[in-house]
Amino acid sequence: MIEFEQIQKYDSENMLKIYDFWPEMAYQQLDMDSNELNLGECSHIIFAGMGGSGSIGDIFAAILSKTNIHVEVVKGYVLPKTVNSKSLVITISISGNTEETLSILSMANNLKCKILAFSDGGKMEQYCEKNNINHHKIEMKHSPRSSFPIFLFSILKILEPFLPINKNDIMDSLQELKKQRDKIGTNNLTNTNPAISLAEWISEIPMIYYPYGLQASAIRFKNSLQENAKIHAISEDVIEACHNGIVPWSKSKNLKPILIRGKDDYFKTDQRWEILKEYFKKEGVEYKEIFSVSGNILSKLINLVYFFDYVSIYVAILSETDPTPVDSIKFVKDRL
Repeated sequence: MIEFEQIQKYDSENMLKIYDFWPEMAYQQLDMDSNELNLGECSHIIFAGMGGSGSIGDIFAAILSKTNIHVEVVKGYVLPKTVNSKSLVITISISGNTEETLSILSMANNLKCKILAFSDGGKMEQYCEKNNINHHKIEMKHSPRSSFPIFLFSILKILEPFLPINKNDIMDSLQELKKQRDKIGTNNLTNTNPAISLAEWISEIPMIYYPYGLQASAIRFKNSLQENAKIHAISEDVIEACHNGIVPWSKSKNLKPILIRGKDDYFKTDQRWEILKEYFKKEGVEYKEIFSVSGNILSKLINLVYFFDYVSIYVAILSETDPTPVDSIKFVKDRL
């Protein structure tokens, strides 16, 4: 198991302390005043962001997937050709200095799109002030990935009129988050902590399988393992995997499959999970299943993100790695 002494030694910038306060950080955003959003008719929304900011876009894309609004998440420099002056472009850069997202912001402004921008200042805030763009400044806590609930719930409050969830859904998601914290936070460094148990099990490259609707949690888990634990990770849709990705398991077994399952997955998806598990057993492949909480899509996704982020940090601690530094990313950014 993990001891407090290990956390103190390897978590040099106290990332875990921030995670222990995620529920309170989210509640605080809901209590803040915000101006009523009036964007008129909107049938096309683009979320633009990279890394942790991009994960927020993935969450909203999942929430909006059952509406008539066409939603895209752009993780790059260029807007799709379908964008026009009636499109709503939401740019998210927690640092405010993400080159790709600033490019999207400029392009959206040139196309006269409706724009909402979110950052902790930086070049994004400066550009928005200069061009009279609706910018919301949100304070970053520790790092972009640790600031996930602050930005997510701030944007949730502002976009609520467009979303197929209500205040009760949001409050339910936070109640589940508090329950989750009691199980996986640093107040429970025992063998009953499921996040530590999964972290101990991850000894090879994780292969993360997910169903339609929970993709955002899988992508975030992959990214968090890469940034926090400094290990490679792979994610793949379970249905698509049954048409190609399942084949290598007959030859190579040096990955660790993790199955992310929803409490109410589509019945054909449930069937596929059971077939995949049967195949793994036949091939002698050890796997782990992680189930979402019950409830609305927001509850499922935010609690899965919370759980897997803890797992990634615990993997780092167990491997004697400081989860905070990301020198490789700095290497790239310094050369742009």
